[in-house]
Order: sequence, then C-alpha cells, then structure tokens
Amino acid sequence: MTHALTHALPDDVCPDYVCPDDGARADVRTAPWCCPVCAGPWDLDFAPQPPKAVELDSGPNSLWRYGSALPLPGAPAVTLGEGRTPLVPLTGRISAKLDFLMPTLSFKDRGAVMLAELARRLGPERVVADSSGNAGTSVAAYSARAGLACEVFVPEGTSEKKTEQMRAHGARVRVVPGGREAAARAARAAADEPGVFYASHVFNPYFLHGTKTYVYELWEELGGELPEALVVPVGNGTLLLGAALAARELARAGVRAPALIAVQARAMAPLARAFAAGEREPTGPVPDPVPTLAEGIAIPAPPRARQILAAVRESGGTFLTVSEERIRAAQRDLAARGLFVEPTGAACWAAVGPGAPGDPLAGRSAVVPLCGAGAKTGLAP
Repeated sequence: MTHALTHALPDDVCPDYVCPDDGARADVRTAPWCCPVCAGPWDLDFAPQPPKAVELDSGPNSLWRYGSALPLPGAPAVTLGEGRTPLVPLTGRISAKLDFLMPTLSFKDRGAVMLAELARRLGPERVVADSSGNAGTSVAAYSARAGLACEVFVPEGTSEKKTEQMRAHGARVRVVPGGREAAARAARAAADEPGVFYASHVFNPYFLHGTKTYVYELWEELGGELPEALVVPVGNGTLLLGAALAARELARAGVRAPALIAVQARAMAPLARAFAAGEREPTGPVPDPVPTLAEGIAIPAPPRARQILAAVRESGGTFLTVSEERIRAAQRDLAARGLFVEPTGAACWAAVGPGAPGDPLAGRSAVVPLCGAGAKTGLAP
C-alpha cells in the first residue's frame, strides 16, 4: 500500500498524514493510501491561519488565492482557473453557489486539482481513481493537465456522458460489475501496485483541503462573514468535511461558524439514520444499494462516517432527507430559474427550497451548493 515516491517533496513543506482514529502518522512521500493500523482514511497535521486581505488582493483569480491556507505551498503548476464561482440569490434568505460552473462542470475540481498537484510533485507512473462520475472526470482532467497517465474505475451504469468525458481527457476507464463499492475495491487493489498514486477523494485529505475553498470563497464574497447555515449534500462527505475544516480555521480568526445542514436522498440515507439514532457511526449491516436520482450521494458505507456525524453535531446542524419526487421537482424548479443542474446537485434545494415541509432552516440565512451541471445527466425522468 505504499506510494514508493520519494524524490519530489522537500521535508519542510509537506505536512504528515495522521490517522484521526488511532493517531498513526506517515510521510506523504512514502505513505500507504490508508492508515496501516486501522485501514481508515488519513487527515493532515496542518492547521493554517486564514489568508490576510493583502494576500487576497494580490492572489490569482482561482482557489489558489488561498494558498497560505493550503497544504501545498508555492506556485502550483496544475490549474484550470478553478474556483471563484458565482454566488446568486434564490430567495430572501437562501443563495446558491454555482459550482457547476467549474472547469469540468463539478465542484469536485476543488479537490481534484489538489490531488493532481500533489501527484505531479510525487512523480508516479500513473494515477488511479474510483468514482461514480464527477470525481472521476475531475481527476481525469487534472491528471491530463499535469501530464500524468490516469485510470478511473467506475461502477456499471455510470452515466455515459461522464465516462465519455473521462476518455476525452485521456483516462483509461475501467467499468466494474456491481455498484460503487465494487469500483472502490478494484481501484484500491490497483493502488497497491508500485508507482501508483491513488487519487482518492475519500481517503486522501488533500482533497478535503481543496473543497474547503468553497467556504473561503463565501467568507471573502460575504465581506468576512459566513451565512448562518451551509446546506450540503452528503454521500462520502467531501464537501461537508471541507466546509468543516474551513469553518474551524476561520473561527480561529473570530469568524462565526455556520451550522452544517447535511442532505441525503431518503432512498440511501445511512448517515441521516445514524444521526437520528444518536450513533457515532452507522451500525448494523451495510444497506443494499437502492436506486436514487441523486447517484452522487448514494454511498452505503462512507469511510469518513464518524467524522461527518461529529462535524454536523459540533456545528449545531442536522440531517435532512429528500424523496425522489422532491429531487425531481427541485431540479425543474432550478431550471425554471435559469439553473440547470444534475439531480444530485438539486438535492439541497429539494431539502430547503419551496415546498419543503416546515421551516428546515429555522429562519436562518443559508447557502446551497449547485454541485454538478445538468448537461452531465439530463433532466430526471
């Protein structure tokens, strides 16, 4: 499970991996892709201060403007101008951040650019990823930008539009019989081979430090403040955990942290059930995959489940679930407002937008992310 890639990163600029569960540590240059003690995902030993105004004034017009808060210092060689997506009002209290306007039409570019830049510095023979769609297209695009060979493992039934995009970027696409977990197992087997960098948006914490720029952008756009609530779709939790990272970092500078409102499809909601039951992590058998329009968050057993549940509780937030009918209606409602997103990207609007039962935000101001473009999937049937 080791990268065996030892030549590119200086000792003094690369924070160690650290396991959040057992405290095991590893050098990023030679680390296995998961903790060798518990086989869980890594975090980073990294606690930066938010960038100062003078840094933002002179920074690039991309997420790399927050470079002092990112764990890869120095000028990046890999970028497609990602980040700095528009923030537009939907109602008097709710705004939407249009992350479907990223280079590959998905918010996953925020994390993928970090993985590709790290991989470029490590110099692997090839990059391997697993994905149900958007993460794979992002890793394929940024690997191409970095000049790295890329292989993406996807479950059968993955959108042909997304696999076509991966191939267009030069990635080798491996279609794996079975669901999302089967694709992950196949990728992890390949990740154990010599000379491979596993660009896992779940296990590698550099991805989370990329997604946290979503919140840094809100902080900058809102004049040094954050909304009272962030509504976030949750499958593997990469956007939510990135948001929690940024909220903690900004809190050290006196910024009020928002409540995290996590949204899952009712058809596949292991985290929402665990939250309602007061559990630290989901217990019992892993549920069988159930088809849902929100395929991007249909994850039966998220490896970072314990961290996700803790982050929501610590923020004073909650979990909401949405039906397939609500997802369909939300996608159409957003399209009628000029915003065509894929069904997963409409899940948060389904949870808190018009027609949602009660007042799920309890009167708070909020931002919802529109994570993926509708052109990737089309209109939900």
